[in-house]
Amino acid sequence: MTNQEVFVETKGTIAYLWLNRPEISNAFNDELIKEMTNLLNELDTDDRIRVVVLGGKGKHFCAGADMNWMRSMAAYSEAENQADAKKLANLLATLNSLSKPVIGRCQGAAFGGGVGLLACCDMVVASDTSIFSLSEVRLGLTPATISPYVIEAIGPRQSRRYFLTAERFDSNVACDMGLVSEVTSEDQIDERIDFLIKQLLAGGPVAQSDAKVLIQRVSSDVDIDSRTAYTVDLIARQRISSEGQNGLSAFLNKNKPGWSS
Repeated sequence: MTNQEVFVETKGTIAYLWLNRPEISNAFNDELIKEMTNLLNELDTDDRIRVVVLGGKGKHFCAGADMNWMRSMAAYSEAENQADAKKLANLLATLNSLSKPVIGRCQGAAFGGGVGLLACCDMVVASDTSIFSLSEVRLGLTPATISPYVIEAIGPRQSRRYFLTAERFDSNVACDMGLVSEVTSEDQIDERIDFLIKQLLAGGPVAQSDAKVLIQRVSSDVDIDSRTAYTVDLIARQRISSEGQNGLSAFLNKNKPGWSS
């Protein structure tokens, strides 16, 4: 195993982005945040990559912030803390808006910022023994930077409870709330991820990228006329695009499209 704190393992068209600090439950610090953001940007522009799987090496997915990093933040000025928080915000925004499908792979604990990372994934497979917590208020803080993504994933009502109580909840509760897509035994996580990858590879990569933008645009735009105009323009452009023409022709002629593995 590499000694890098975060690294990419490529298998064909699939990139596995691994948090690699198992000795501290993959807790992150400023260096990991910086490197992970850089790796995500590289994957986003790599046309060879179709799907990204985000996981953590060792027993746990991610325990949130590194304690040593938190100690250093406590000594920062407000301006220094703002600059530091922007780096995490940038990582989350980069992951959330990645043009490729992202599958979260969760085993063990996902606390604080770890929950935020999962909320930015398009889908999450978690082990049935995983445990989750939005634990920030126990430290006199709030899950501020991750809140846009967590609230979108679990909704305002559930956020009112779990942001305030910081209680731990299991995979089934996480699935019921929408944070997790699927719960399975730990020894079957990779099998279920492989199933999802197979489904994703059957879709057009440009269409999938457009679909991610579509979801964000339509869910955030309150003006119905604006949403309608956007969706009409999008489908019209897709129908005449090379990928759209390829897919329609393959469907009508009962062939496989060019992107299908």
